[in-house]
Amino acid sequence: MEKFALLFRGGRSEELPELKGSHMQKWFEWVNKLKSDGKYLSGEPLLPGGKQISGTGKIVTDGPFTESKDMIGGFFIVQVANYAEAIKICDDYPDFNFGGTVEIRKVPTM
Repeated sequence: MEKFALLFRGGRSEELPELKGSHMQKWFEWVNKLKSDGKYLSGEPLLPGGKQISGTGKIVTDGPFTESKDMIGGFFIVQVANYAEAIKICDDYPDFNFGGTVEIRKVPTM
């Protein structure tokens, strides 16, 4: 089994308040499914904004740093056999209906 990071971008469902409760339920169901299958290790939502440090002078600037469709809204760390399985477990990603995307990155063993 290998670890993968799932990075969630876009999918601005919070702009539709009437869907917020039912949409969050879809997220909880997906997380619970991954947990019961032994694939979910950890994860958190991320708030918009933040700080970015750059350059040799370590200049700190306020975010957001990208267009909202490109902003990372959260992440999961999952444990699955390979990229194919990591892709498959994203079938239930709730934000596809709102234009969201999932970036899958392998976490190396260190």
